[in-house]
Amino acid sequence: MLQTPSGGAGHGTAATDSGLMSIGTVLNVLRDEFPEVTISKIRFLESEGLIEPQRTPSGYRQFSADDVERLGHVLRMQRDHYLPLKVIREHLDAIERGEAVQLPVVGRQRDGEAVVEVSEAPTAARIGRAELLEAAEICERELEEWEAYGLIAPLPDGAYDAEAVTVASLVSELGRFGIEPRHLRVMKAAADREAGLVDQVVAPLKRHRNPQTRAHAEARTKELAVLTVKLHAALVKTALGVRLP
Repeated sequence: MLQTPSGGAGHGTAATDSGLMSIGTVLNVLRDEFPEVTISKIRFLESEGLIEPQRTPSGYRQFSADDVERLGHVLRMQRDHYLPLKVIREHLDAIERGEAVQLPVVGRQRDGEAVVEVSEAPTAARIGRAELLEAAEICERELEEWEAYGLIAPLPDGAYDAEAVTVASLVSELGRFGIEPRHLRVMKAAADREAGLVDQVVAPLKRHRNPQTRAHAEARTKELAVLTVKLHAALVKTALGVRLP
């Protein structure tokens, strides 16, 4: 098994009974350490030969624990060492051959100065409809139903925000307990109200003339979003009278 630096993705608990994971599950696991990772990024790394997930008869990707560990290693080398994919591939091959190798601290050198590598992978946090269906392991009919209830909505260009994968996976999981999409409309309405409250708070910052102040609005939005989600979770736990991790 490939040995990775400290800070692994902690993927063991996300595996299915067969020990294999869908690309949507892998995305959620990796996001704990790599918040900016996207399905497009994972697919790109596969196309570059850095991982080779199995395929189901219907063509869906199935990732092993070793695949996820390898992905984490690749992303860590890009993030911490600014290495291009060619160097990362050579490094992984050397490790698998049992060779002792040491990573450089920075990327390539140009005129004696360190140069940060620009990622070759797509960075936009959005996916296509087919990718969403594959990641969430759902059919077209299910997605259409969820869209009809407003649980998932495409962007103006027809693509989807990467967070749609998380929403689809959770809706699917809740369905296993008999909770249908129509039951979730109240959750969607509550989420819209909470988002509206956050927007109301940051609106003055977004309208400010100073570009730095407008940029600060995005950071404030993220901070408020985290607090809102935590409060919502705490209130649900209190209402149900349960203790959760």
